[in-house]
Amino acid sequence: MLLNRAGRVFVAERIDTPGAWQMPQGGIDAGEAPAAAAHRELAEETGIDTVTLLAESRGWLSYDLPADLRGRVWQGRYIGQAQKWFAMRFDGADSEICIGGAHAEFSAWRWIEPERLPSLIVGFKRPLYETVLAEFAPAIAALARG
Repeated sequence: MLLNRAGRVFVAERIDTPGAWQMPQGGIDAGEAPAAAAHRELAEETGIDTVTLLAESRGWLSYDLPADLRGRVWQGRYIGQAQKWFAMRFDGADSEICIGGAHAEFSAWRWIEPERLPSLIVGFKRPLYETVLAEFAPAIAALARG
C-alpha cells in the first residue's frame, strides 16, 4: 500500500481490464525478501523509488479467484494468491510516477481517500483490501494527522 504524505492511497487502473483498479502488487523472486520484492515491484509498475517503509502485515493475506476466472488467469495454474503487504510512504513528487514502462500494467492512476478503496476494487479482492486497510489504519491515521 502506497500512501502519500496526506494519507491518501495510490491506486491504478489495469490496462487489461478497464474499470478494474488496484494497488500495486507482484511476485517474489526466488531468494528475495518480501520487503525487497514489494519495493522492486513498486518501482517496476510505477517508477516510484523514493519511499519509506511504515508497516508490514502481521501475516500472509489471501484471496481466491472466482470459479469463472480460474481457467483464464495465470494459465489456470493457480486458484488464488497469498500476499504479504507493506505500507509505504511516498517521499517523492507526483512527477516521479511513471506507469507507462516497457511492460506497463496500468493505464491510469490516482490518489484516493482510504475509505473509498474497497468500492473501487473487484469484488473478490474486497475482503483482502478491507483487511489491509484495517491493519494499516494506524499508519494511515498518522499520515493524515500530519
